[in-house]
Amino acid sequence: MKLRSIIYFFLITLVLFNCGDDKKKEEKPAVKLETQAEDNTAQSDPNMADLTITGDDMMKYNKNELRAKAGQKVKITLRHIGKLDKQVMGHNVVILKQGVNPEDFASKAATARDNDYIPADSENDILAHTDLIGGGQTTSVEFEAPSEPGEYEFLCSFPGHFAMMRGKFIVE
Repeated sequence: MKLRSIIYFFLITLVLFNCGDDKKKEEKPAVKLETQAEDNTAQSDPNMADLTITGDDMMKYNKNELRAKAGQKVKITLRHIGKLDKQVMGHNVVILKQGVNPEDFASKAATARDNDYIPADSENDILAHTDLIGGGQTTSVEFEAPSEPGEYEFLCSFPGHFAMMRGKFIVE
């Protein structure tokens, strides 16, 4: 009986300690998200499409679609929420002009290491791009959306990321 009581006591204690840790972990992100939302509201400009996208150490963006109005000023903010350095898991957002083949661009970009994976001769292929960043860093780029509505591909040009990190920039 004593052994059974000790085992029950140990299991109950273990369950209580594990439940307490989960509550602490859930509370921290909620506070962090509220702070970010307040910052975005305070700095928002009604004439600008203020878009935020995140990338992580699992080679994923949190969004596969970004939207703006034709001719509107656009600010895209990229937050790398992972921990790995940009030399290992760097991310950027590159918006390609219409008609540019994303596979061909990604192949050229993979060889442009010295220019943070933006090919030197690609000014006619790119509408806009952010800097390449690593874990914990944030960057942004401002530009004017094209005056013609349409869909534009966006991608991460770091080698090997294109397959999983891509989406559509939709101009309405």
